[in-house]
Amino acid sequence: MAGTPHRLGVLAVLWLAGLYLRLPMLVAPPLAPLIGAELDLNQSQIGALTTIPVLMLALGALPGSFFIARLGPRLALVLALVLLALASAGRGLAPPPMVLFACTVLLGFAVAVMQPALPVLVGQWLPGSLALGSAVYMNGMLMGEFIGAGLTLPVVLPLLGGDWRAALVAWSLPAVLVAVLVGAISRSRSGDRSHGEASRSGDRSYGGAHGSHIRGWGLGIMLGAASAGFFGTNAYMGSVLAEMGQVERLPQALFWFNATQVAGSLLMLAVGRHLVGRRWPVIGSAFGVLLGLVGFGLGSEAVALAAVLALGLFTCLQLILMVSLVPQMATGNAAARLAAVMFTAGYLLGFLVPQAGGLLADVTGSARMALLPMTLLAGLAVLVAVRTRFGPG
Repeated sequence: MAGTPHRLGVLAVLWLAGLYLRLPMLVAPPLAPLIGAELDLNQSQIGALTTIPVLMLALGALPGSFFIARLGPRLALVLALVLLALASAGRGLAPPPMVLFACTVLLGFAVAVMQPALPVLVGQWLPGSLALGSAVYMNGMLMGEFIGAGLTLPVVLPLLGGDWRAALVAWSLPAVLVAVLVGAISRSRSGDRSHGEASRSGDRSYGGAHGSHIRGWGLGIMLGAASAGFFGTNAYMGSVLAEMGQVERLPQALFWFNATQVAGSLLMLAVGRHLVGRRWPVIGSAFGVLLGLVGFGLGSEAVALAAVLALGLFTCLQLILMVSLVPQMATGNAAARLAAVMFTAGYLLGFLVPQAGGLLADVTGSARMALLPMTLLAGLAVLVAVRTRFGPG
């Protein structure tokens, strides 16, 4: 292991890369009204600016793992960051709207490559500090959500004269600098030897691609429960609180629900090394997600609001624990395959299950029924957590 300054530099680069896992995606919602008004977009088209990248996280993860296997995780991350910067800034070239949506698809694909590359690089760059490395880039990701959604309108847009195109460029182009920093980390540390050398010299594949798919789907169910619980609760919180007669509490509930995500990532920075790779934290966080959803859906006013805070915390812990497991369960190309399957399954479930909840709420006329599919998935995640072997095969 290199000295402390180099280690701190690696952690800083991981945090910056994590920042760009979400920041370009989350600048779209605050800018959407301006974009929609200028380009004459309807509501579904405006919504697609945010939902297309989320869907691409699922659809692009497996192709992304192919690029990682061919190019190595460091070069794949560098190229993905450059593509992300160009595609995100390129959205400002619209009209026509087709340019806007084509660039949004490319942005989502770039992030889909970054997601499985980062846990592989954590295993290569910080083999003795997997929990710390994972918590650092996940903290960057969560801060990217907050910065992109929270600072675009009050800070960045006024500085740029209210120009949404300039705002997209301002947020996007620094990703090129992050790509340069990733590329500057020494080749000997990155493990980017000749393509395939890692697999010839002992990638832990745990049964090859078939084994990665089986274990990846198990991890994906647990990741999907956390993702569905987080995105679904954000989506339906207003409707559920209105049904309880507590809609005036929505601003505070949303703020604290999302604030617990940052708190959870800071907690993992502090104590993650004691939690990652052990069975009880994974089972406990999966059970916490389940209890949070049950409490929000069935509890009284006080219980429901407390459950929302617990749900925010446990969905964050579950997410970080899942991505931290990848470099412990596999290395090299096998780790990229495992991460890709996990993200594909997790984000498909995170996208589809809340949608099913919305349909169920429409059919039954009860907003709380929107939480039922997410609760069932969380229960399945507990069963999977109990049965999953988290160590090397």
